[in-house]
Amino acid sequence: MNKPETNHKGGDALAECYQSVRRYSLAITAQLSVEDCQLQAMPDVSPCKWHLAHTTWFFETFLLSIHCKNYQVFDPQFKVLFNSYYNGIGAQFKRSNRGSLSRPSLKDVLTYRAYVDKAVLQLLSTHNDDVIEQIITLGLNHEQQHQELMLMDIKYNFSVNPMFPKYKAIDIPISNNNNLINPANFIDFDQAIVNIGTSDQTQFAYDNEQPKHQVLIHSFRFANRLVTNGEYLAFINAGGYNNPQYWLSDGWAHSKNQGLSKPLYWHYIDGKWFEFTHYGLQPLNFNAPVCHVSYFEASAYANFVDARLPTEFEWEYVAKAHNAIKPSQNQLMPGQCEGDEKITQLTDACWQWTNSAYLPYPGFKPIEGVAGEYNGKFMSNQMILRGGCVFTPKNHLRTTYRNFYYPHQAWMCSGIRLARDKV
Repeated sequence: MNKPETNHKGGDALAECYQSVRRYSLAITAQLSVEDCQLQAMPDVSPCKWHLAHTTWFFETFLLSIHCKNYQVFDPQFKVLFNSYYNGIGAQFKRSNRGSLSRPSLKDVLTYRAYVDKAVLQLLSTHNDDVIEQIITLGLNHEQQHQELMLMDIKYNFSVNPMFPKYKAIDIPISNNNNLINPANFIDFDQAIVNIGTSDQTQFAYDNEQPKHQVLIHSFRFANRLVTNGEYLAFINAGGYNNPQYWLSDGWAHSKNQGLSKPLYWHYIDGKWFEFTHYGLQPLNFNAPVCHVSYFEASAYANFVDARLPTEFEWEYVAKAHNAIKPSQNQLMPGQCEGDEKITQLTDACWQWTNSAYLPYPGFKPIEGVAGEYNGKFMSNQMILRGGCVFTPKNHLRTTYRNFYYPHQAWMCSGIRLARDKV
């Protein structure tokens, strides 16, 4: 896919980029049944059908209805059905009930997408000023976020089925060498005053990544790779889920209330560990990174091994120093951790929890207008994850990207990177 950027592309290039991103959303759902696209197994996830409609609603609402003369909305009722959280636009259908929307049908939603796509491309053929380009660029990055979410949601929705259905057949060999690799190597970084975030107007970034500002980072040590399944299993076998000394108070309460004893997609069957994946149930790969753990679990594990989670500023400092952007290799589960001393797996395996709360940068200003509800209003009670994962569109990665989730959530592709203070 072409990467949406804010520097002026010209109508043809932007139209090509638009079509490329939009096609990929359809490709994700191409092998799903109508019933698959309707699934919503818990309130935090959404049906694929809703994702396809909502990303289309975004272009209709913020672009066509404002900038396209004589545009007729496809269906006035969609304004409520597919509005996610924009209070400035109006009412929204209850998130936890999205799976109850058997109508409009999947066929209707696909017709809606084609209708809006035709109007957007027609608009681009006649008008392509900076404002239109900025809205389309935001919309394409928004859709790429939903492409990642669709893959995460499909995994959760399928996981509750005791048949352990496969989203996709294995098309490449899955490495499963369980000869334990060497312990993680911690790389030293000296104290420094560094630039965090971006003010570069020629490359796309969300408002929460701006503005660039300076941060004092004390000397620290940063793990060269992510925590593995085998290492996390040692935490389980040592009674980590039953020892409150490792847990934050809210984490301990959540773990006990939910009866947690293992990562979300792990299963212990006939004396062996398995993990549910997009390829169905697979033997647990001890050397692959542990994935789908909450902030509470990541923090508890870090305490167990006398380490901590890095701050988001430490993470960005390391990523920029190592030119770390690397997309995943077109598979839907993280590959094995490497045993060498290089810093790896910053963007191509799992999003990594940090010890940083999701707060605005100094001088933060939301996007102007109703679209300003996109990020800023969520800066409360959530934690930052950095990097990227196997589900992230390969041209949607950057070192300044700030992802955020609530500390109890684990259905997203979240892993553990360790840090330590440098003594």
